[in-house]
Amino acid sequence: MKKYWLLLILPVLLLLWWGLDHRQAAPEIHFATAQARSIESTVSTNGKVEPAEWAAARAETSGVVRTISVQRGQSIQAGRNIVTLDTTAAQSDLAGALAREQEARAENTTVGQGGKAATLASLNDSIKSAQAAVDIAQRNYQSVQRLFAQQAATKLQVQDAKDALDRSKLQLAAFEDQRRTLVTSSDRSVAQAKLHDAEASVALAQHKVSLGEVRAPISGTVYQFDLKIGAYVQPGDLVALIGDLDRVKVIVYVDEPDLGRVAENMPVKITWDALPGQSWYGRVDKLPTQVTALGTRTVGEVSTIVGNPNHDLLPGVTVNATIISQTVKDALSVPKAALRTLAGSNGVYKLQGKSLAWTPVKTGISDVNNVQIVSGLQPGDHVADRVIEPSDAEIKNGMRVRPVLD
Repeated sequence: MKKYWLLLILPVLLLLWWGLDHRQAAPEIHFATAQARSIESTVSTNGKVEPAEWAAARAETSGVVRTISVQRGQSIQAGRNIVTLDTTAAQSDLAGALAREQEARAENTTVGQGGKAATLASLNDSIKSAQAAVDIAQRNYQSVQRLFAQQAATKLQVQDAKDALDRSKLQLAAFEDQRRTLVTSSDRSVAQAKLHDAEASVALAQHKVSLGEVRAPISGTVYQFDLKIGAYVQPGDLVALIGDLDRVKVIVYVDEPDLGRVAENMPVKITWDALPGQSWYGRVDKLPTQVTALGTRTVGEVSTIVGNPNHDLLPGVTVNATIISQTVKDALSVPKAALRTLAGSNGVYKLQGKSLAWTPVKTGISDVNNVQIVSGLQPGDHVADRVIEPSDAEIKNGMRVRPVLD
């Protein structure tokens, strides 16, 4: 009887052992579910911040820095003084030029009035005296002529009176000629030329004095300024860099293979490791016209304009940049890990019952984690994305598996 029961139990035990052994041989696979989600195709890289608009304030003359009116990070208006240089020599030159201008102006006034006042007054007095002498000589000559007509004077007396009158007239004419030639047209031209030269010298000296004040060329923020009082600057030396930091330009370094995915006006997101948790947003402004070497990379420099309302992004810092090249909402997608290539075609291993079925798919855009499935799958399909146990198992079409679902 016992032998009979053993014969019955033995096949059952063998079947159980075979089933357990077969089940343990099937690998444990994790399956993701094909589902609709928003996918953003992005280009992630790094970049460098620059002001969108900037200008350099430079020294136009040499000198020692005497006063400083601004500091780094300060907002200033165009034309405001940044530093003042020592202009002692220029001030001295200006004082001399002003003195020469005053002298030339006085000389020009004198010439315009006919000459120096004392000389002119003396000549006028001499002319008045000479005119009086002429009048007296004229009366005397007329009187002698009347007497000669009455035979009360001789012919010699008449001649003497006439000679005296002629001498008086000659003296008057000499004084009048002297007054007329006291100032010539040539003298006026020379005086005016001296005045113009003096005025030009004053203007030049004033300009040199004004160069001692270095002013802001534009309104904005002083983002580079390193001078100290007592520093010596030469013409052309950089004093400060001023830029509009309300918007900044971020030069994004895009690897050559990704340049075809970038176009103008695409959104861009900027992050900075120094301020974790903060983000800045903008758009692609200009595409590169050439590619250049950047270390071991070949990149194109894509210019983006990014809002910076709080001036947190500082010129010169290196930031992280993500350009959003395309967005598809409600895209049927699976994890990138589930997408495989077999015989040159993209596909996935779909779960059918307890087995894997190779399923070719057509893909669309992708992001960091997911890829869009344009055709080949339906929402709710389960696709193998990773092996759980054993980790080195090689999955194949038709393989029985132990599925682990999301």
